[in-house]
Amino acid sequence: MLFGTADLDALAADAPRMPALDGDALTLTGVEVLQAAFELPGALRECLLPPALHPTDPPLAWITVWRCAGGPLGPFALAQVRVSCRSGLRPRGFLAGAVVDSADAGAALAARWGFRARAGTVALARQYDAVDARVVVDGCTALALSLRDPDPLGPHDVQYTASMHLARTPRGLRLVQVDPDVRIERAERGHPSLAAFDGAAWGDARIAPAHPVAGTIAVADVTLPRLRYVCRPDVWAFDGTEAV
Repeated sequence: MLFGTADLDALAADAPRMPALDGDALTLTGVEVLQAAFELPGALRECLLPPALHPTDPPLAWITVWRCAGGPLGPFALAQVRVSCRSGLRPRGFLAGAVVDSADAGAALAARWGFRARAGTVALARQYDAVDARVVVDGCTALALSLRDPDPLGPHDVQYTASMHLARTPRGLRLVQVDPDVRIERAERGHPSLAAFDGAAWGDARIAPAHPVAGTIAVADVTLPRLRYVCRPDVWAFDGTEAV
């Protein structure tokens, strides 16, 4: 069985600090959720993941953008890049990096769910025949993603995998399992493409999404959960998973 080989010290250099693990769930209503998957080069299969996680074949980059018009965290947009993996037998996405356009929302997401998110501009524009997302960090384009020719899907035709976020917690450095409950009102599938992507802006310059796999745009209520599990990042999940 293959395991991640990334250097934990390097991954943890800017890991967020979570003062507690017992925060309540929080629901964001009417969130626009854009997600696209791209294959990654096979040579990156293990080196982007900590030892607790298993790589997938093929490795994928999951790019997700949320736009929330309001709610308990105020209006904000959040873009995430995750690397496909498994924690034990379960499919997961390891959060490589994120960008958020609200300091208050970013602080809450980091402290309560371990989102490693830097400040930037996150724009999501919807037209009848396309969806365009652009992320700018320090004046440079970190992401330009498009979804073309969307076709309707049923609300149950779209699924999202849980995430593993590396964070400094009261138990030490841990992978925090974040499994949002996404209740979809409407969804569409389209053809994703990347006009620009800067891996360094998402935590690792080696991240290089290539062949597009699938893309969706949805409107949903997203509930960020009360945490249930964390995992030691240095041993595989069967030995290192801890209930919260």
